[in-house]
Amino acid sequence: MTISRVYIDASIADSPRVESFLARIHAPFQVVEDARTIFEAIEAADDPIEKAKHILYLTHNRGAFIRDCPGTRNYTCCGYRILHIGTFCIMDCSYCILQSYFHPPVLQYFLNHEDMCAELDAMFAEKQTVRIGTGEFTDSMIWELWTDLSSSLVPRFASQRSCILELKTKATTVQPLQGLAHNRKTIMAWSVNADAVIRNEERNTSSLSARLKAAALCQSWGYPLAFHFDPMIIYEGCEREYLQAAEQIFSAVDAGNVVWISMGAFRFMPALKPIIQKRFPASKIVYGEFIPGLDAKMRYFKPLRIELYRKLASRIREIAPNVRIYLCMESDEVWEKTFGYKPADLGGLPFMLDQSAREHCGLE
Repeated sequence: MTISRVYIDASIADSPRVESFLARIHAPFQVVEDARTIFEAIEAADDPIEKAKHILYLTHNRGAFIRDCPGTRNYTCCGYRILHIGTFCIMDCSYCILQSYFHPPVLQYFLNHEDMCAELDAMFAEKQTVRIGTGEFTDSMIWELWTDLSSSLVPRFASQRSCILELKTKATTVQPLQGLAHNRKTIMAWSVNADAVIRNEERNTSSLSARLKAAALCQSWGYPLAFHFDPMIIYEGCEREYLQAAEQIFSAVDAGNVVWISMGAFRFMPALKPIIQKRFPASKIVYGEFIPGLDAKMRYFKPLRIELYRKLASRIREIAPNVRIYLCMESDEVWEKTFGYKPADLGGLPFMLDQSAREHCGLE
């Protein structure tokens, strides 16, 4: 993916980070006083979402860098925190919630890193266990094409012992991580899926084998790993392909180095359906057996989700019995029918994941 134009917020135009960005992108740029210039350029396109993937806005974060994960009280949340480095993505997955989450979508990156670092230092000073990641509103590693963000964040997390950074991605741009002093306080994580889903629904992303090759590289550099089967798509033959994906993971990396694996079935707000139908007319993912969930998202019928979760979890346990497996945004009922217990039986999901992070990452 190429950036065709860069817009620079006038308030940060003199930042040396802007100069560094422009040196790597080699695209025309324009300093703007008002972001409406960008919105108008995007909204005028036939496909604003596609257009937004080629326009970059360099600005500053006017709100908090550290945020709580936007979970819902009706489903079990893992207590994750978000490090809000920017928004949107240059990859193009049919199911991506960001297509309807931002109005209009804007590929933006925040350059006021001094404020971000101050928030991180305050978080470290509390000496509380925190799991935090940059991959909620964007992909964690696409920015390695143009920035040295990981070279800054990874050593910063390495210098303390209460928090871990999870860098979740579909990309393979991991070379900048080599040689960094990480002290196992950064978990390299990949979103993974069945080969057919990657091939048909995840445009401009790397293959599963390429992601696992990158994961193996990171493991060789000492990084702990994680994998996220999310969103899982139900289609004829999907069970076989998801089991094969699990087998590929543990053929590529050491099970003892995997901190956790999550599973989550495809769910979406109704507003996303017409966007997928328009932008991905060949996609069939919105035509499954769905019902509105407690969070107003469309979800596969519960028995279908449970059956797929149980089969994948069973295969993972056969290969890697000690790896922590958890469900993303599911009810106690689904947990019990999948695993035979609910999170509260083991102290709650945040406690379960904190414990796994302590075991693998040396947290206090």
